[in-house]
Parts: sequence; C-alpha cells; structure tokens
Amino acid sequence: MTSTPSTDVREAAARAALDVPGVAALQPVLADRLAAVASRVRHDVDADPHPAVAGIRAERVPESGWHVEVRCMVHDGRRVVDVARQVCEHVQAAVTAHLVRHGSPAPVTVQVTVTRTLLPA
Repeated sequence: MTSTPSTDVREAAARAALDVPGVAALQPVLADRLAAVASRVRHDVDADPHPAVAGIRAERVPESGWHVEVRCMVHDGRRVVDVARQVCEHVQAAVTAHLVRHGSPAPVTVQVTVTRTLLPA
C-alpha cells in the first residue's frame, strides 16, 4: 500500500513532535481509537497502517497550504506552554522540509493541544 501525501505529512509531524523533550506521547482522538478497535476486529486491509500518527491530523487546504493539528501528552514537571511552543516549531519545520523534499512546498500552520500531563512512574 502506498502512502498518501496526508499520511506522509502526518508521519513527519509525529516524528518531530515525539522528538521534543517533554512530550510523553501523542493522544489519539476518540474517532481514531474507535477506528483502531474496528480494524483489529475486522482485520480490514484498508485500516490505517500508521497507528503512531493517530494524534496527528493533517489537511491540505487549497487556498492556504497545510493545516496540522497535534494532540500530545506532556511529562509532569515540564512547562506545558514551552513544550507546546517547541512542538509547534519542530512540526512546522519538519513538515515544511518534508514538503520541499518532495517538490510540493506550501505554507504550514500547526495547532498544538496538550491533552494531559503524565506523572512520573
């Protein structure tokens, strides 16, 4: 199965977000969780083979470029605003570089939502 441009952008965004110090994990939305459960039950060949990007949404908006949404969890003890700012910067840079490498440069906007903080184990 070949990747769609949206999946490639989501993968680049996920890698960048997870590389930011303080990010514990990406947080899938309810629809992603339900889809994952359904795909395990049905063993659907069209299921998303990239569960690691479930906390990332990417959409190509023809008049304004790419809009990327990142939902992440942050380790306790980190300033959420600092981590979110870094995630935004890293994801924007990574997705922009990915698009340039593949000959389709476009503006990239990033929205970061921190869904929770995780206490140390």
